[in-house]
Amino acid sequence: MGQPLLWQFMIKKYNLLLVGIFALGLVLRLYQLGNYPALNADEAALGYNAYSLLETGKDEHGNSWPIHFQSFNDYKPGLTVYLILPFVKLFGLNIWSVRIFPMFLSSLTILAIYYLVQELFSNRRFSLLSALFLSISPWHIHFSRGAWEVSIATFFMTFGMWSFLRARSSPKLYLLSVLVFAASLYTYHSARLVTPLLGLGLLVFQYKNMLNDKAIIGLSIGLGIIVLTPLILDLMGPAGISRASGVGITADMGTVSRINEQRGEHANQDGLWTKALHNKLVNFGLVFTKNWSDHYWGEFLFNSGDEIQRNKVPEMGQMYIFDIIFILIGFAGIVKLKVKNNWKLVIWWLIVAPVASALTFQSPHALRAHNMVIPMVIISAYGFSVMMNRIHRVGLILFIVLIVLGVSRYLHLYWVHTAKAYPYSSQYGVSELVGYLSGKTGEYKKILVTDRYDQPYILFLFYSKFPPEKFQQEHVLTDRDRFGFSTVREFGNYHFERIDFEKIRGSSSDSLIVGTSKEIPSDANIVKTIAFPNGEDAFRVVEN
Repeated sequence: MGQPLLWQFMIKKYNLLLVGIFALGLVLRLYQLGNYPALNADEAALGYNAYSLLETGKDEHGNSWPIHFQSFNDYKPGLTVYLILPFVKLFGLNIWSVRIFPMFLSSLTILAIYYLVQELFSNRRFSLLSALFLSISPWHIHFSRGAWEVSIATFFMTFGMWSFLRARSSPKLYLLSVLVFAASLYTYHSARLVTPLLGLGLLVFQYKNMLNDKAIIGLSIGLGIIVLTPLILDLMGPAGISRASGVGITADMGTVSRINEQRGEHANQDGLWTKALHNKLVNFGLVFTKNWSDHYWGEFLFNSGDEIQRNKVPEMGQMYIFDIIFILIGFAGIVKLKVKNNWKLVIWWLIVAPVASALTFQSPHALRAHNMVIPMVIISAYGFSVMMNRIHRVGLILFIVLIVLGVSRYLHLYWVHTAKAYPYSSQYGVSELVGYLSGKTGEYKKILVTDRYDQPYILFLFYSKFPPEKFQQEHVLTDRDRFGFSTVREFGNYHFERIDFEKIRGSSSDSLIVGTSKEIPSDANIVKTIAFPNGEDAFRVVEN
């Protein structure tokens, strides 16, 4: 009787710890979700398109219930829009209604990684540490606090891995795994490369476990074909090439120029040997290899993080400094185990995680390689678990203090310094600007607004709740820019353009001009100033 009672007590203890870890992760992601950080253009596009569907049955550009949303001509995968749609219906179009469900799904990854590690290694302490490390991960928290499609895709990948592995003892879960993996493909561009590669790893390392379940495997394949057919058909249209043409490494003409330069250094520029050494396959292959390897460098992971300010906090990498120690110990432990079968899956995930990101010219990229956080956290947690068995209690306490200090520093940097150090990282001040201008639209024939900040038109649509039916009828998308994106220059009496103040000054007595501090001089007739969180002028409003 004693042993079963002890086991029941241990199970309850582990369950309570898991609930506590999940609650911690939820609080870190939920606190001030509707206020911080400021809404960015991609989030506004997701929210406004959901609002447009509810109002008209069409997206902002008049497409009926699409699989991909045309948006800025980047054709966003549409599942996130449909997931947030009920919340926009219930709570109206606002930041909270757009972010709450993506945040919750992303938080569920904390539970998913626990069950995945438990399925792989049957070690509850290791599983709990993995959940804990993910709950406090800067990389994961950052992209959970917003309507980031990538954080939802990472949840689907993790849940899909668990359900596939769990199907070894409950074969019907193969069907669930197919549905969840398919959902990741409908959610984010990068998943369309990474998820199939994860599936390949599962087939290679788990095929022996699947031999006895041929009937359910066949049914799962059939289900996958049915579910993915609409996506495949849609990818044959503009959605299939739009993203790659804008941010793919082949869009960087510098590599092509380098090929021509290298060939020009040969006596026979058109020789077979010259072309064999210097061509697109070789040079773009080298670019991809460098981009891929850059995701594993300490500068990106532990020191300065992504170069794009919106994707990081100042003075930090994507992970904690203390993770270096645990990851090294973790890898040493894995090597000692001679990389047994289940560890092969984790290492495979680590290898393929940045593949999609490496195919773009912005690399390393924390957003596109976001799923990499899962294997990194698992290895770090394993290293800490190994260390717990090897060091004295005093040493363990010191490491726990180090972790607490690291997390405290991250939270301080995130909440106090990020918006001030990186005022352009999100569209700070736009909500206040739209609120001010909404009361002026009837007074002026035209309101000229700077396009200095990313896609201002969609934020104006979002905050003003501009009628979608009216917008669909009157707006025009511009041609694609060199990155493959389009925008809208005007709707209503708003017009968005780069402000040449001296040129337009005095051109009309019936207009407002909204520009940045670099566009509007301080001696102009400024009637309203809106500041960034660091006190600098974000917008200056001038009565013309």
